[in-house]
Amino acid sequence: MTDPKPLNWTSEPGVGYSVIRRGDGGMTLTFTDLSDATLAHWHQFALDHLLGADRRTRNLYDLRSVPQIPEKAIRMAVDANSDPSARNIRVAVVVASEAVADGIRKVAALADTESASAMKIFADINDAEAWLARPLDQIA
Repeated sequence: MTDPKPLNWTSEPGVGYSVIRRGDGGMTLTFTDLSDATLAHWHQFALDHLLGADRRTRNLYDLRSVPQIPEKAIRMAVDANSDPSARNIRVAVVVASEAVADGIRKVAALADTESASAMKIFADINDAEAWLARPLDQIA
């Protein structure tokens, strides 16, 4: 097995998300807000990570504490999800409301389909983990 890629993430005051390395080499990102500071920090982190993406990976986005997804967040997520390296990523997004699920659906619909990640929305984190645990060649 290869060594996991360095996380290269540090917590900063006023930034409403955290990141941990998953046992499968991917990341779990947990958001508490989508403020401008959070979005700017996350967007740069995501683009930096995509720059060095050299293998298939699994990421979990926990948005259960987020009440809504602002249009700015949708635009930034579409930008990151349209990067050609995103196609190597399986992303499970866990939400607590239909409003947040609708925002994630917009991201999926607007991203460049040639390069977008395989993304699925979940209401239950255990279902998300089960989907992420499937072999990477089984996307659906």
